[in-house]
Amino acid sequence: MQEQSPGAQEDFAVAHREWLTERVAHYLGHPVEDTARLTEEGLDSVAVLSLYGDINEEFGPLIEPDDICAFPTVRQLANLLVMRDAGRRGGQVRAAFVFTGQGSQHPGMTSGLYLNSTGYRAFLDEADEAVRPWTKQSVVELILSDDPRIHRTALTQPALFAVEYALARTLEEAGVRPAAVLGHGVGEFAAATIAGALTLGDAAKLVSMRGAFMQYLPPGGGMMAVCITPYEAAELVGAEPAVGISAINAAKAIVLSGDRGALNRIEARLAERGVRCRHLAVSHAFHSPLMAPVVPKFEAVVRKMPGGTAQVPFYSTVYGRLATEPLYAPYWSEQITAPVRFADAARSLLAQQAPTHVVEIGPQAVLTPYLRRMGGGLRGPACIPVCQGPASDAVDLAGVISALDAGPLAAALPGA
Repeated sequence: MQEQSPGAQEDFAVAHREWLTERVAHYLGHPVEDTARLTEEGLDSVAVLSLYGDINEEFGPLIEPDDICAFPTVRQLANLLVMRDAGRRGGQVRAAFVFTGQGSQHPGMTSGLYLNSTGYRAFLDEADEAVRPWTKQSVVELILSDDPRIHRTALTQPALFAVEYALARTLEEAGVRPAAVLGHGVGEFAAATIAGALTLGDAAKLVSMRGAFMQYLPPGGGMMAVCITPYEAAELVGAEPAVGISAINAAKAIVLSGDRGALNRIEARLAERGVRCRHLAVSHAFHSPLMAPVVPKFEAVVRKMPGGTAQVPFYSTVYGRLATEPLYAPYWSEQITAPVRFADAARSLLAQQAPTHVVEIGPQAVLTPYLRRMGGGLRGPACIPVCQGPASDAVDLAGVISALDAGPLAAALPGA
């Protein structure tokens, strides 16, 4: 297993690699690929010493100048920094799980894990069995066949739930227990299940019904990402009642959701200020006033569910804070139209729980960049996506587990 550690380390060295690439590009005076050999690119002895000084200033005494020559590419040197930084930190890992929302799905998501990881396969099969009475088809078969119907809301939501439940349970089985959980939008169902506020069966029914009800809403809704503050967003939607603030992902990362015509009018107003907008590829206007027709039908289902209190700190993206109250029916109904207050919830989690690691649980990295910035970059907790994207497999998962000081690779890290 230790032969896998260099490739595994690459998966959780992204932040170090980005920082190191920027510093090397600064000294070379031009962009550089992380696989290029630094001395061949023209990094002379003076630049090497300056880079050594930067590393000491940023991380402390992790390396010697000779290490820069011994590990001649940015990628190799970043891996060394990660291993030594992990060893220096020591102590007990305190990991928070953050579950990705809708939009992170893709055909074939986690199929490499399913085929090559017996643990993950067992948990995804368990979740598949739980959702199948409501979806009337296997999400495992949907995933393994690369079926584009994974983007249909009625299938997206239960499939994402199943994948995220299985990923989290796989980490737990390896010894990684979450100190806190947080879910973005539909990711809250997996977060609540892992936290013990919902049973697997109840969560599977709720998320399947939610997706089905939303699937058959009338078309015409859209979503638009905009780099403005929440206060600017509130001013804009105040003049457009068919549009709402769908998500607040960062201080200036807002998603607006609602009627497409109204979104176009807002886009035109922002264009006059020189602000660009990006329309998202979605079928409906999630977390907007257009979701209101779903609520009565969903309430009729959810009121029969017991719900409960999370046994692990649950940071609500409906409230934007730690939820100490039980997650009963009114919470899940409100969640349909409420904005996703991800930034508030994530900042509260980071401040109150002080995790050493934040693990993004989902089929690809979406929230990790936001989490890194909120956490203070390299000086904050290590932010690790459990899946980098479509190519993630069992070797990558082993690297994540080793970064979390669990599993068979963990022993290789401290002394590396």
